[in-house]
Amino acid sequence: MMGSYGGSAFLLIYLLFTLLFAYPALVSEMSIGKMSGKGTVSAFESLFGTSIGRVLGYFLVVVVTVAGSYYAVVVANVWFSAIFASTIGFSTAHNQLYQQLLANSFIQYGATTFLIIIALVVSYLGLRKGIERISMIIMPLFVVSILYIIGYAWSLPEAITKVGEFLTADFSLIGPDEVFAALGQAFFSIGLGGTFVIVYAGYIKSSSQIPRIAIFTVLGDMGSSLLVSLFLVPCMMVFGINMAAGPSLIFNTLPELFAVMPAGKFIGSLFLISLSLVAFLSLVAAFQVPLSSIHWAGVSKKKLIIGFGILQLVLAFPSAVYPQIIGILDLVFGSGMQILGSMLVVVGMWWGSKRIKFGSQLFSSPNNILTKLSLVWLRWIIPSTLLIVLLLYVYNSIIS
Repeated sequence: MMGSYGGSAFLLIYLLFTLLFAYPALVSEMSIGKMSGKGTVSAFESLFGTSIGRVLGYFLVVVVTVAGSYYAVVVANVWFSAIFASTIGFSTAHNQLYQQLLANSFIQYGATTFLIIIALVVSYLGLRKGIERISMIIMPLFVVSILYIIGYAWSLPEAITKVGEFLTADFSLIGPDEVFAALGQAFFSIGLGGTFVIVYAGYIKSSSQIPRIAIFTVLGDMGSSLLVSLFLVPCMMVFGINMAAGPSLIFNTLPELFAVMPAGKFIGSLFLISLSLVAFLSLVAAFQVPLSSIHWAGVSKKKLIIGFGILQLVLAFPSAVYPQIIGILDLVFGSGMQILGSMLVVVGMWWGSKRIKFGSQLFSSPNNILTKLSLVWLRWIIPSTLLIVLLLYVYNSIIS
């Protein structure tokens, strides 16, 4: 995103939008998720009433279900890349083989099938035994791996000088598209959209303070993004790799980087294994949204997971065979719908009949000037900004 939308100027705008817009929206989604405790559908029913809320809730559940199917293909590609890097290794002699295998639909669908099954097993184990336990293993490994790689990257010749040049922000490169991209990235990165956050907030203890958890979530998300950037930016600049490669960065550009980098097999394997594990957690989160939000009388958790798994295998097949449609699906079911879902939550909370109740939960002093300014920001600035972003998204999609 930095390479495609203005470099370090984009980074600064992204950080600003994350704190000013994504953080308040995150607090809102966490609050309604904690209060409902039963997933997306129940949360929207409490905001908009049974009839409208149920329609909106199931609509967003369908969105996440479809998005999870093509995202499973992407995560499978990352896992395949990690396995290739740690076994055969990226090199000028092997990269053509890597691209041929990556383009093989049967291999990719097989990898996707395996990954979906593993993700559903983790979902079946539940939050404490499955997701939380795996997170406690994966995240420290990710941080340690990235810190090691950063140390290596910054020891490269002229790395510090080149990064210094990159961090000299050029705001003349920033236009409407760049601003839109930065705001969209802020919401996408945290997982806002009336789905992921609402489901996971249902597990928060009643005594926990939402604003405190939200700020740690935001800072953790920004921190991990910056850590990866501190590795990628100096390496790509030192070795002359194009930063504006966009979505193909992982599968096209990074193999070329690791092929020419000293100790590239080890560094590439370490990075891609860490990335694949973190991406796997995101896939589990995507599956957890519909599994936690849909409750059918007489249907056990095991049967629900099996049925959902079969649906995911069917939905993932077109994306594995025709990967070019993933970009189109992501335009429809990805960023735009996340902005819409988050906007609906904010509007429902701070314009609905229960807004006073939500305000008393989040703000200890309702007549405080800071509280009043915060409510104005939540009621007016956040929804109007999200609406503008959504309209720009639709407009850009039409004209492009």
